Parts: sequence; structure tokens; C-alpha cells
Amino acid sequence: MTRRLIDLVRDELLQPADPRAAAMAGALAARYPDASRAVLFYGSCLREANLDGLMLDFYLIVSDYRAAYGKGWLAHANSLVPPNVFPFEHHGLVAKYAVLSEADFARLNSPAADNVSVWARFAQPARLLWASDDLARQRTVAAVAQAAPTLLSLAQPIASAGEGILGLWRTGFALTYGAELRAERKGRSLSIVDADPERYRRFGEAALADGLPPAPADAPDRWKHLQRRGKRLSVIRLVKASFTYAGGIDYLAWKINRHAGTKIMIKPWQRRWPLLGAITLLPRLLRGGAIR
Repeated sequence: MTRRLIDLVRDELLQPADPRAAAMAGALAARYPDASRAVLFYGSCLREANLDGLMLDFYLIVSDYRAAYGKGWLAHANSLVPPNVFPFEHHGLVAKYAVLSEADFARLNSPAADNVSVWARFAQPARLLWASDDLARQRTVAAVAQAAPTLLSLAQPIASAGEGILGLWRTGFALTYGAELRAERKGRSLSIVDADPERYRRFGEAALADGLPPAPADAPDRWKHLQRRGKRLSVIRLVKASFTYAGGIDYLAWKINRHAGTKIMIKPWQRRWPLLGAITLLPRLLRGGAIR
């Protein structure tokens, strides 16, 4: 990996963010005093000037799951099907945060990942709003720096010849959208690159300069595997979230409505039995795309 790419990733991660989001990150880290290593802010809210009424997205990186949760079932759930996702509120802002260990965060940003969930997100802009120490900061930067090469390497055998670095990015994001159950409208993946083409050009050129990780010889089959596994994991995480995420059924409906233009209203019985309620929404997810 080139020094240039590491520097680009570090500079982007350490750019300032909304002070309220930074304060929220610090408060989130404080909930896990014996385990917190880093807090990352990502997603569409990075581009918003006013965070009121929005659902912010964070990743909490911990030393390990036992240190975060103790000996309870949450540690096993986070290890078996990472990440766990929880709601969080702080000074009028609402958020959801995903919990990953440092080891899982590094692995899931790399070509060794068995699903696209993490590297697809961190190939996009993010902010490192809190770190426990300089070593945690360095490890977070190194993990995130794997995301762009992973995406571009897997996309390269599928992309059309001669479409250039921005076309390679667009192919990669389009493929990741097919590898998760998502509620976003078709074509949303293309707007990621179009929102800041110069950023993706710089990061792509830096990733290519030192050579991408070896692409799998059977890239189309690899993507089929990622698609099948990614959609299964989306369903499993949805089931798990009905136990870990208070109000998860309402968040799910909000997410589908926001991106698919629907007007789903949660019925009392769905709120009382959120697992069954979530299952009844699966057809909407399957028709519309997927959940991020």
C-alpha cells in the first residue's frame, strides 16, 4: 500500500466534523470505558449542514467483545455475526452505532472479508472523531486504507475496458449494492461517485499506483457468492437487531420510507412483536434493494 494512499486516508479521516457529532462520538466511547478504541462517523449525514432530525451513523471500534460486554450473549452475537447495532441519543441528536473489534474491523475492510458491508462503506468518506490513543488511531487509518483497494480489485475484472478510474468506482459500488438487501432506489450507487468525482479520482489513482490486491480468477463467481452471503447476512442481522436495537422496527420502516418513497406505518402488533414485524417487511426490502 502506498504512503500516498495512507496519507489521503489519514487526512480525510482527521478532517473536522460537526462539533455536535464529535461530542456524540466522545459520549459514545465513554459508554464502553474499558473497551473503546475509536469512533468513526460515516454516511450521508457527513454532507449535511443541519443534523437535527437525522439518523447519524457511527462505528465503535473496541479492543474485543468480552471487554465491551462482559460474559453475556451480546459478546457471542457480535463475534458470530458482526456487527451488533444499537441506538444512541445525545443532546437532541439520534444515531445508530455498529460495534466491531479492532481485529474484525481490519479483516472486514480487507480482501479477506466474506461480505461487502464494511469495506463498501469505508471506501467512501468517513471521519475519525475519537481515538483512545495514537496506536488506535494508526490501526484505524490502516484498516480504512484497505477499503478502496479491496473494492477496486474486486471490481476490476467486471468493469468494462477503457471506462477509467471513475467508471471502475461506479462498477464497484453498483456491485456492492447488489450484495446487500437495500431499500435505496436503483441508481443510488452511481450518485456516490458523482457527488465528489475528484475525491474518487485521487483515491483511485493512489490505490492503483502501488498495485491492487490480486483479483480472484473467478471474479463473477466471487461476486455471486458475496451477493448470496450478503443478503443472508442482512436478514440475520435484521433478526438480531430485533433483540439489540430498541425501536428497531420503527427505524427499519423509516429507512425504507426514506429511500424507497413508501409510506409504511408500523402497526401496534408489529411494535409489540418486532421480530415478526420485521419479517413482514422483508418483501419490501427484497423488492426495493437493501438495508445499509
